[in-house]
Amino acid sequence: MITSQLICSVIGGLGLFFFGMQIMSEGLKNIAGDRLKSILSMVTKVPLVGILVGAGVTCLIQSSSATTVMVVGFVNAGLLVLKQAISVIIGANIGTTFTAWLVSSMSVFKVTQYALPVVGIGFGLHALGRTKRVRFWGQVLMGFGLLFMGLGYLKDAFQPLQESQQVKDIFVRFGENPLLGVLVGMLVTMLLQSSSATIAIVQIMAFNGIISFPAAVTLMLGGDIGTTITAQLAAINTNLEAKRAAMSHTLFNLIGVSFIMIFVYPGWFTSFVNFIIPGKMTTQNIMVYIAVANSLFKVINAAIFLPFIGLLEKACIFLVPKKKGMIEMGPQYLEKHLLNTPPIAMEQARRETVRMMGLSCQAVTNSVKSFLDGDINALRPISKLEQAVDNLQTAITQYLVELSQRTLRQEDSEELPVLIHSVNDIERIGDHSENIGELAERKIEKKLPISDEAISELNLMWNELNSMMIETAEALKNNDSRMAERALRREQHINRFQVDLKKAHVNRLSQGICNIQSGVVFMDFVDNLEKIGDHLSNVAQGVISEMRWRGHSSRGE
Repeated sequence: MITSQLICSVIGGLGLFFFGMQIMSEGLKNIAGDRLKSILSMVTKVPLVGILVGAGVTCLIQSSSATTVMVVGFVNAGLLVLKQAISVIIGANIGTTFTAWLVSSMSVFKVTQYALPVVGIGFGLHALGRTKRVRFWGQVLMGFGLLFMGLGYLKDAFQPLQESQQVKDIFVRFGENPLLGVLVGMLVTMLLQSSSATIAIVQIMAFNGIISFPAAVTLMLGGDIGTTITAQLAAINTNLEAKRAAMSHTLFNLIGVSFIMIFVYPGWFTSFVNFIIPGKMTTQNIMVYIAVANSLFKVINAAIFLPFIGLLEKACIFLVPKKKGMIEMGPQYLEKHLLNTPPIAMEQARRETVRMMGLSCQAVTNSVKSFLDGDINALRPISKLEQAVDNLQTAITQYLVELSQRTLRQEDSEELPVLIHSVNDIERIGDHSENIGELAERKIEKKLPISDEAISELNLMWNELNSMMIETAEALKNNDSRMAERALRREQHINRFQVDLKKAHVNRLSQGICNIQSGVVFMDFVDNLEKIGDHLSNVAQGVISEMRWRGHSSRGE
């Protein structure tokens, strides 16, 4: 009976955990905007400040796992970059030591106790909120509540293990061997989903004289490795940067424990703790010794890693490489130090814009393929592509605004606003890809019939638009005005397609060949293609205007 309950609780807990993580990330993305992103960037721009933020947040919510999960969520939502996330995660490791100090004096604050009312409040705000911002905050609260409910179910599923005599026997049997002690502490923490719970158990067992102080230290260190499983679970089904953030947590704790074991194995570490605490160790104060050892290890580990956060970031990138087809959510070319060399910075911004254009076009291609071929799987990457496009719009615009504050050449001053307008048009192209994706989903799920003749006409219009996308991207990449002019001519063809296809479909509707619902979807699809053509023409026109201005400028010289 216990086994079946445990299995059901684990499955349900994981389901709530992942669902809450997904809802929270989406809500954060919707409410964050530029303001929250800039605040977070300022708060964690200096690694030491990021460490303090992580420690402070973890002290408040009493769970390094929860803080790490939130950080992974922030990275997944595009609010933090990997380097910033690493500093917060390091701080979370320090903050979690506060629990050990509370164990012997007061009951531990558990955020899971408030998860259910938070879900209710979040749902109320989401359902009844008058503004989008309020509804998005409700979505975030629901996500947090569900996430913590999931963690609560996982912990409760393994609650009997905390009272199990067999578990205590394992601690006693293997705890005296440092390496086995680390292994046992790691496995128990993976089951309990909380290093704080493991340390609390260890402190209580030490208080009861079941295990010695050296054994308690090794079990504590094992818990530090075991707690990284939560971040790894949170990183499932997230973007590349979020997976790397979870890996940084694992790598940081694993290296830290391996390093400190050099001093634990011969007994130097425990002797040092004995040395810095006045008085004799007894079963009455041994919990304080464990708390000191825990804090000392975490602080030493953080201090050692602080100068090497950049190396840890590179290690995570190496261990979690980009797979073929994986979408990079953040900018790749916007180097801040290049802002002092405006011509190079402008070229980098253009390269990033070209990459953004490629992502938008890829999203359009996938959504159109799904609509025309009835392929629901083609819709899977669209939300991430659109999220990446939105992130790049914000990053490129901010980069160009900062660049505008430098002393620029006249040609760069003229190009800068044109590039900003192009970035906005490209972002709108991504929005239309989502619109087409929704139409495709409706068409497939409701099995709306569209005649072969209509599909053939749509393919003709799509082929023209696809050629225009390729030519516009090429014109933007190479500043090629001739290619841009070719793209503009195609835009005229697309406008004619829009008129002709609508007339033809009205005729089919009048003849009863297509039904009303299919007709509405068909018309919306055609309109979205035409609007994409409008935005592409704006980008192409920007290239032509820029090249004409440069031509006039060179003749003036």
